[in-house]
Amino acid sequence: MSNDEVVSLWPELEWISDPDLRENTARVWQLAFEKSVLTPGDLKRIPFTLLAGPGLKVTFMDHKRSVVHIARDAGNTINAMYHGELPVNMDMLIAGAILADVGKLLEYELDQNGNAVQGKYGQYLRHPFSGVSLAEQCGIPPEVCHIIATHAGEGDLVKRTTEAYIVHHADFMTFLPFKSRLTV
Repeated sequence: MSNDEVVSLWPELEWISDPDLRENTARVWQLAFEKSVLTPGDLKRIPFTLLAGPGLKVTFMDHKRSVVHIARDAGNTINAMYHGELPVNMDMLIAGAILADVGKLLEYELDQNGNAVQGKYGQYLRHPFSGVSLAEQCGIPPEVCHIIATHAGEGDLVKRTTEAYIVHHADFMTFLPFKSRLTV
Protein backbone atom coordinates (compact mmCIF):
# COMPACT_ATOMS: atom_id res chain seq x y z
CA MET A 1 0.00 0.00 0.00
CA SER A 2 1.38 3.40 -0.97
CA ASN A 3 1.48 6.54 1.15
CA ASP A 4 -1.03 8.12 -1.27
CA GLU A 5 -3.49 5.28 -0.57
CA VAL A 6 -3.13 5.81 3.18
CA VAL A 7 -3.64 9.57 2.78
CA SER A 8 -6.74 8.84 0.68
CA LEU A 9 -8.06 6.65 3.50
CA TRP A 10 -6.99 9.16 6.17
CA PRO A 11 -7.19 12.77 4.90
CA GLU A 12 -7.00 13.77 8.60
CA LEU A 13 -3.27 12.98 8.48
CA GLU A 14 -2.86 16.49 7.07
CA TRP A 15 -3.96 17.86 10.46
CA ILE A 16 -0.66 16.62 11.97
CA SER A 17 1.70 19.57 11.63
CA ASP A 18 4.94 17.67 12.38
CA PRO A 19 5.95 16.13 9.03
CA ASP A 20 7.88 13.24 10.63
CA LEU A 21 4.97 12.30 12.88
CA ARG A 22 2.57 12.58 9.93
CA GLU A 23 4.76 10.32 7.78
CA ASN A 24 5.35 7.79 10.57
CA THR A 25 1.64 7.67 11.37
CA ALA A 26 0.92 6.84 7.72
CA ARG A 27 3.70 4.21 7.79
CA VAL A 28 1.99 2.44 10.70
CA TRP A 29 -1.11 1.98 8.54
CA GLN A 30 1.02 0.79 5.64
CA LEU A 31 2.69 -1.80 7.89
CA ALA A 32 -0.68 -2.91 9.30
CA PHE A 33 -2.04 -3.48 5.79
CA GLU A 34 1.06 -5.48 4.87
CA LYS A 35 0.38 -7.81 7.81
CA SER A 36 -3.40 -7.97 7.38
CA VAL A 37 -5.86 -9.72 5.10
CA LEU A 38 -7.99 -6.56 5.16
CA THR A 39 -7.92 -3.91 2.46
CA PRO A 40 -8.91 -0.24 2.58
CA GLY A 41 -12.11 -1.28 0.79
CA ASP A 42 -12.87 -3.74 3.59
CA LEU A 43 -12.53 -0.97 6.19
CA LYS A 44 -15.07 1.10 4.30
CA ARG A 45 -17.46 -1.86 4.25
CA ILE A 46 -17.20 -3.85 7.48
CA PRO A 47 -19.11 -2.74 10.61
CA PHE A 48 -17.03 -0.83 13.12
CA THR A 49 -17.61 -3.39 15.84
CA LEU A 50 -17.70 -7.18 15.81
CA LEU A 51 -20.64 -6.94 18.22
CA ALA A 52 -22.84 -5.57 15.44
CA GLY A 53 -25.75 -7.51 14.19
CA PRO A 54 -26.78 -7.49 10.54
CA GLY A 55 -27.64 -4.16 9.03
CA LEU A 56 -25.32 -1.82 10.96
CA LYS A 57 -24.45 0.91 8.46
CA VAL A 58 -21.62 2.53 10.45
CA THR A 59 -18.41 1.19 8.97
CA PHE A 60 -14.98 0.82 10.53
CA MET A 61 -13.79 3.98 8.75
CA ASP A 62 -16.97 5.95 9.58
CA HIS A 63 -16.36 5.27 13.25
CA LYS A 64 -12.61 5.80 13.20
CA ARG A 65 -12.78 9.07 11.29
CA SER A 66 -15.57 10.36 13.56
CA VAL A 67 -13.41 9.62 16.62
CA VAL A 68 -10.57 11.66 15.09
CA HIS A 69 -12.92 14.58 14.34
CA ILE A 70 -14.49 14.52 17.80
CA ALA A 71 -11.08 14.30 19.49
CA ARG A 72 -9.75 17.21 17.41
CA ASP A 73 -12.79 19.35 18.23
CA ALA A 74 -12.47 18.55 21.93
CA GLY A 75 -8.73 19.29 21.96
CA ASN A 76 -9.22 22.62 20.19
CA THR A 77 -12.01 23.58 22.62
CA ILE A 78 -9.90 22.72 25.66
CA ASN A 79 -6.92 24.65 24.29
CA ALA A 80 -9.14 27.67 23.55
CA MET A 81 -11.07 27.76 26.82
CA TYR A 82 -8.84 26.45 29.61
CA HIS A 83 -6.30 29.31 29.69
CA GLY A 84 -3.36 26.96 29.22
CA GLU A 85 -4.21 25.05 32.41
CA LEU A 86 -4.87 21.81 30.50
CA PRO A 87 -2.75 22.02 27.35
CA VAL A 88 -3.52 19.51 24.62
CA ASN A 89 -0.77 18.58 22.18
CA MET A 90 -2.82 18.45 19.01
CA ASP A 91 -0.27 16.49 16.96
CA MET A 92 -0.07 13.74 19.59
CA LEU A 93 -3.86 13.77 19.98
CA ILE A 94 -4.60 13.46 16.26
CA ALA A 95 -1.91 10.83 15.63
CA GLY A 96 -3.18 8.83 18.61
CA ALA A 97 -6.77 9.04 17.44
CA ILE A 98 -5.80 7.95 13.91
CA LEU A 99 -3.79 5.01 15.28
CA ALA A 100 -6.03 3.90 18.16
CA ASP A 101 -7.57 0.99 16.25
CA VAL A 102 -4.80 0.21 13.74
CA GLY A 103 -4.16 -3.05 15.62
CA LYS A 104 -7.61 -4.29 14.60
CA LEU A 105 -6.12 -5.00 11.20
CA LEU A 106 -4.20 -7.83 12.90
CA GLU A 107 -7.08 -8.78 15.20
CA TYR A 108 -9.66 -9.25 12.43
CA GLU A 109 -9.94 -11.79 9.64
CA LEU A 110 -12.62 -12.31 7.01
CA ASP A 111 -14.85 -15.38 7.05
CA GLN A 112 -15.95 -17.24 3.91
CA ASN A 113 -18.74 -14.66 3.39
CA GLY A 114 -16.39 -11.68 3.67
CA ASN A 115 -17.56 -10.72 7.15
CA ALA A 116 -15.06 -9.48 9.71
CA VAL A 117 -14.46 -11.93 12.56
CA GLN A 118 -11.92 -12.20 15.33
CA GLY A 119 -8.96 -14.18 14.07
CA LYS A 120 -6.57 -16.40 15.96
CA TYR A 121 -4.17 -13.50 16.56
CA GLY A 122 -7.03 -11.46 18.00
CA GLN A 123 -7.94 -14.25 20.38
CA TYR A 124 -4.60 -13.72 22.11
CA LEU A 125 -3.77 -10.06 21.58
CA ARG A 126 -6.28 -7.23 21.50
CA HIS A 127 -5.73 -4.27 19.25
CA PRO A 128 -4.25 -1.89 21.86
CA PHE A 129 -1.29 -4.26 22.20
CA SER A 130 -0.80 -4.96 18.50
CA GLY A 131 -1.33 -1.28 17.73
CA VAL A 132 1.51 -0.25 20.02
CA SER A 133 3.75 -2.91 18.50
CA LEU A 134 3.06 -1.63 14.97
CA ALA A 135 3.54 1.98 16.07
CA GLU A 136 6.86 1.32 17.78
CA GLN A 137 8.17 -0.36 14.63
CA CYS A 138 7.51 2.89 12.75
CA GLY A 139 9.13 5.29 15.21
CA ILE A 140 5.94 6.62 16.81
CA PRO A 141 6.75 8.50 20.05
CA PRO A 142 5.75 7.07 23.43
CA GLU A 143 3.14 9.81 23.97
CA VAL A 144 1.19 8.47 20.98
CA CYS A 145 1.82 4.81 21.88
CA HIS A 146 0.32 5.64 25.29
CA ILE A 147 -2.89 6.83 23.58
CA ILE A 148 -3.09 3.64 21.52
CA ALA A 149 -2.45 1.48 24.60
CA THR A 150 -4.97 3.25 26.84
CA HIS A 151 -7.84 4.12 24.52
CA ALA A 152 -9.77 0.93 25.38
CA GLY A 153 -10.61 -0.77 28.66
CA GLU A 154 -6.99 -1.81 29.22
CA GLY A 155 -6.26 1.85 29.88
CA ASP A 156 -8.47 1.87 32.97
CA LEU A 157 -5.55 0.34 34.85
CA VAL A 158 -3.09 3.22 34.28
CA LYS A 159 -2.96 7.00 34.54
CA ARG A 160 -3.97 8.47 31.18
CA THR A 161 -2.61 11.68 29.70
CA THR A 162 -5.07 14.41 28.74
CA GLU A 163 -4.79 13.38 25.09
CA ALA A 164 -5.44 9.74 25.99
CA TYR A 165 -8.56 10.70 27.97
CA ILE A 166 -9.87 12.66 25.00
CA VAL A 167 -9.38 9.78 22.55
CA HIS A 168 -10.77 7.25 25.03
CA HIS A 169 -13.94 9.27 25.54
CA ALA A 170 -14.35 10.13 21.85
CA ASP A 171 -14.12 6.41 21.09
CA PHE A 172 -16.48 5.24 23.80
CA MET A 173 -19.09 7.98 23.33
CA THR A 174 -19.48 6.76 19.76
CA PHE A 175 -19.43 3.05 20.68
CA LEU A 176 -21.32 2.55 23.96
CA PRO A 177 -24.72 3.73 22.63
CA PHE A 178 -24.45 1.09 19.90
CA LYS A 179 -23.32 -1.54 22.39
CA SER A 180 -26.29 -0.85 24.66
CA ARG A 181 -28.66 -1.03 21.65
CA LEU A 182 -27.20 -4.39 20.68
CA THR A 183 -27.56 -5.90 24.16
CA VAL A 184 -31.10 -4.70 24.95
